[in-house]
Amino acid sequence: MKFRGVRGAITVEENTAEAIWSATAELLRDIIAANGIEEDDVASVIFTCTPDLNAAYPAKAARDLGWRQVALIDCIEMDVPGGVPKCLRVLLHWNTTKSIGEIRHIFKRGAVVLRPDLAVSS
Repeated sequence: MKFRGVRGAITVEENTAEAIWSATAELLRDIIAANGIEEDDVASVIFTCTPDLNAAYPAKAARDLGWRQVALIDCIEMDVPGGVPKCLRVLLHWNTTKSIGEIRHIFKRGAVVLRPDLAVSS
């Protein structure tokens, strides 16, 4: 079994708790479904938001999806000029037998510009 990183990003329509949690849940559900991830195999998850998203902690969405034992942390992303606004990113650390080429990273909405090669239709 290998320790792998799974990435994803999504833009959030507005800086409200509900919008942040909804976008986070959507992104996590897509990552989980695309990779067949089970909570017991997840070591930790790092969530970052651009500084214009500060109305709520995205990790709450993971707890609301039932992830009660996984280590979660929220961080503010660097404020880089020209960066994608209202962007939420995730880095999920996962124990899996999948090869690195089998991992499906998910980039949605306005975040597709970060990795257009990995974009999924919304």
